[in-house]
Amino acid sequence: MTQSTGLDLNLLVALDVLLEEQSVQGAARRLHLSEPAMSRTLGRVRKALGDPVLVRAGRRMVPTPHALAVRAEVSAVVERARALFAPGRDTDLRTVSRTFTILGHDAMAATHGPPLFARAAREAPGIRLRFLSESHVDAPFLRQGTADLEVGVIDSAAPEVHVETVYEDRMLGVVRAGHPLLDGELTPERFAGTAGHLVVSRRGRQRGPVDDALAGLGLERTVVGSVGTYPASLFVLRETDLIGLISRWGRALADALGLVTFEVPLRLPAVSVGFAWHPRHDADPAHAWLRGCVRELMASGPEPGDETPCSPAAPEPGDESAV
Repeated sequence: MTQSTGLDLNLLVALDVLLEEQSVQGAARRLHLSEPAMSRTLGRVRKALGDPVLVRAGRRMVPTPHALAVRAEVSAVVERARALFAPGRDTDLRTVSRTFTILGHDAMAATHGPPLFARAAREAPGIRLRFLSESHVDAPFLRQGTADLEVGVIDSAAPEVHVETVYEDRMLGVVRAGHPLLDGELTPERFAGTAGHLVVSRRGRQRGPVDDALAGLGLERTVVGSVGTYPASLFVLRETDLIGLISRWGRALADALGLVTFEVPLRLPAVSVGFAWHPRHDADPAHAWLRGCVRELMASGPEPGDETPCSPAAPEPGDESAV
């Protein structure tokens, strides 16, 4: 398909895949081309855009600022074209070849990743899943096309982004087995003063709602530091007497490491957990399938062995320091 100017619009598909893979080799494999042919296609894309698109950084290739700026628009155009020629929402997902990027806490990938990968292999084997950890800075990842779905505590979203809350979560305390805090009645005073506390914050914050709740009782805890993810915190807690927090959906990770969870003796605000996506994906059957998978996995909890098929036709409508 070409314009009257001679520009091959199939280059948009190539550009979309190149920006997803950030690799000539990976793009060639996706498009069933040889690497030399893919390199020539990249050359044509560069000429058409007047931009290098991908540049080498060490052993890998990274997108240029201009490529990042147009990435979401390119992806949206390609998706609209696919939807235009697709037979509708009864599209055979086994024939779809896509990469979906999911943004969220590492604990989400650890708990929901295994069943999600299993479902993709069974229901849509051409779909690849790429989990990205949350950044320490807020950015419009969904609008930019850096991520296709954000999962977890959605605390900052652009006005046009769709957000669906699946359940209300609560934070649990977590310590190593045999920790002194586990002996005797657990009071706010003992929770605050038995040992130092480790905070989880992707932004490096060392104060949150726990401190506000303690302050309301005239108490203060000793925060010795923070780490960026819950899985990292659990390994620290396992080898120390520090006290940490974990969400309900992350409890399985604590159990697997032999840690002990307990109810925090404070009134803490509930945490809304769900997912968010950009409206350009609304009519995309493959993205609807992904949303259905994530919705059902989150609703049923992180327990393994849940084999409920994903439902794309279902109705659509963080961290400790943000709790």
